[in-house]
Amino acid sequence: MSQMKKDCGYAAADLVKDSQVLGLGTGSTTLYFIEKVGMRVRDEGIEVMGVPTSFQSRLLARKWNIPLTDLSEHEIDLAVDGADEIDPDFNLIKGGGAAHTLEKIVDYSAKELVIIADESKLVDVLGAFPLPIEIIPASLNPVTKALEDMGGKVEVRMGQAKDGPVITDNGNFILDIAFGQIDNPIPMEDELNTIPGVVENGLFTEMVDKVIIGSKDGVKYL
Repeated sequence: MSQMKKDCGYAAADLVKDSQVLGLGTGSTTLYFIEKVGMRVRDEGIEVMGVPTSFQSRLLARKWNIPLTDLSEHEIDLAVDGADEIDPDFNLIKGGGAAHTLEKIVDYSAKELVIIADESKLVDVLGAFPLPIEIIPASLNPVTKALEDMGGKVEVRMGQAKDGPVITDNGNFILDIAFGQIDNPIPMEDELNTIPGVVENGLFTEMVDKVIIGSKDGVKYL
């Protein structure tokens, strides 16, 4: 599995052109993309800048001497990010790494968005993976009730090697919602974000330009 992730991450890094500003996604697959971009900076002398979407991608970019910037300074030419599920229309569920709010801001603002994933992330219909939703902590009870009224089974994501809930880079909670099959992700994305207290949900619709899949048979471009 890690070889498939590495293959598609490295393939995405080969798309990077000199002088581009890059959106640096978060997760176990995008770390290979950042690694390979860093190798190209070191070995080929390409000059790029990165906009990180989490502390993880920020630290990794620094390790590889990729200069960093932000959206107040530069527009993004190419964003590369991972996904937890990808449907045939390139709608996504993201947020397994609790970074989907900044990921969505960066990915939405990029001129081109490329999603990289291993073949296990391809699904016919979204919804087997719980949908992550970032919320303001004070809104936990009313948001939970609203989501349950929509048919969701709500769980507060709890920390690993940390007592209590996961706290996002923005200081918020993550709820993981089991809705079952999500047949209409585009209107659901909008509906979820109208609930007061919801910062952002993990449905990414109508944003993706290209998907690069790592498979047992090599890299596939969709």
